[in-house]
Amino acid sequence: MVTLRPFREGDTAGLLALFRGTVRQVNSADYSPEQIRAWASDRIVLSDWARRFEGRLAYVAESGDLPVGFTDMERDGHIDRFFVSSQHQRCGIGRMLLARLLEDASQLGLSCMSANVSITARPFFEAHQFRVLAEQTVQSRGVDFTNYRMERTIGE
Repeated sequence: MVTLRPFREGDTAGLLALFRGTVRQVNSADYSPEQIRAWASDRIVLSDWARRFEGRLAYVAESGDLPVGFTDMERDGHIDRFFVSSQHQRCGIGRMLLARLLEDASQLGLSCMSANVSITARPFFEAHQFRVLAEQTVQSRGVDFTNYRMERTIGE
């Protein structure tokens, strides 16, 4: 059984490992080895990664004591990170995380949510009423990536 709970400070290392594993195993279908090495770098500083959760609405999906997904959203409705472990893809965890963020956005009185979405995640977000506003080229550690600026109107 998968449960959802708020992020806790002690989650950081486990979520960084989940992020790296997902990017390396799932996103590698749509990005080059060079892009994957830059995106899921072993040089990511844990304290910097942890600071990005501060002040955000952040949730962890767990199966037992094992994190199987997580997300964080800024209070303006921008989803920063949204990842489900490679072993738990297509099990409803992403839907669970997104439903929680939609609840929060509604409670905050937001009219829309946004995200910069990978090629891999685009079909998931499109299936949940996000629309592409623009294809973008972004950089991570000096390497160019394609992703999509997407938005969803609250109440859709």
